[in-house]
Amino acid sequence: MNVTELAIAVAVIGFAYLIGGIPWGVVMAKLTGGTDPRTVGSGRTGGANVMRALGPRVAVASGLLDVAKGVVAVGVAIVAGAGLPVQVLAALAAILGHSRSVFIGFAGGRGIAPGFGGLIVLQPIAALVVMPVFVIVLLVGRYSSLASLTATAIGAVTVVVTVLVSALSPIYAVYAVAATAMIWLFHLDNIQRLLAGSERRIEFRRR
Repeated sequence: MNVTELAIAVAVIGFAYLIGGIPWGVVMAKLTGGTDPRTVGSGRTGGANVMRALGPRVAVASGLLDVAKGVVAVGVAIVAGAGLPVQVLAALAAILGHSRSVFIGFAGGRGIAPGFGGLIVLQPIAALVVMPVFVIVLLVGRYSSLASLTATAIGAVTVVVTVLVSALSPIYAVYAVAATAMIWLFHLDNIQRLLAGSERRIEFRRR
């Protein structure tokens, strides 16, 4: 990697982190005059807590914008001519920015939405597998955290198996494993509550 390529890589990854850090849940609360998600539930800014604070319609809009973070991060890397390793690092940076946003004191969400967005671009087939798993587990159990943990684990397995049987670059597997590890790390408190039987359920109420 020459100096120009290194500069592009650093710029792309930095941009991805900043894009990931946009707290759409907080922005939507300000735009709608609703409750700041940081003041209710888990205090996080991801889709589940935005739903608690602002209802499902705003949560869907905020969630789609969070998914777009991962899509944009990888897309910018591709447009900039960066190789697959930088694309993967950009996707991971978006997850980190979402969960540790510089704009709100290094707080944020759990990383599932931007992680899914990155997966859409990097491994769209795996993304198609993950989506129904998340929805089914969420609807049956009403635990957003359990749905996220289950979906990311299955997504990681899907990507790793695809790499092994299709002779794809192992860098795809690196993304799947690293993103899953980050998302599970950001869910540690949820995991503790799930094991203790005290995790918060999602209530689907219209607003």
